[in-house]
Amino acid sequence: MPTVDLRFTPLPEHVRTARLVAVSVARRAGFGEEQLDEIRIAIGEACARAVSATEAAAGRAGLVDMRLSDDEDRLDVTVLQCGQDGSPLPEAVVTATEQDPLSLALMTGAAGASAPATAPGGVRLTWVLERDGAAVQPLG
Repeated sequence: MPTVDLRFTPLPEHVRTARLVAVSVARRAGFGEEQLDEIRIAIGEACARAVSATEAAAGRAGLVDMRLSDDEDRLDVTVLQCGQDGSPLPEAVVTATEQDPLSLALMTGAAGASAPATAPGGVRLTWVLERDGAAVQPLG
């Protein structure tokens, strides 16, 4: 299970870099162009929300932590709002009712096999690799 962990300061210009890293990992894992577009959109939204929440909670000293894991036919991405020490910010726990409805709709529409799930201090997104026009069922 290859894993990439990208931490960056909560600046909007770093969202593009996060999207590029996520798409590179997904491409290496075998995802097609249509799914890459979905991944690009959802990661951009998740990271933009994390940048705003982290900056509001911890200022520029905080960090956004994006963790990507590709295992078998899945891509799991977790985007967390963290303090300067890298631990998730407790006040940044994301709930669907507290978020911008347009941003949430974009992430939900692009999240592939599953809707965005809350994680302590952030959000988790999962995509399942599609083969021959059909999604491969997630393991477990």
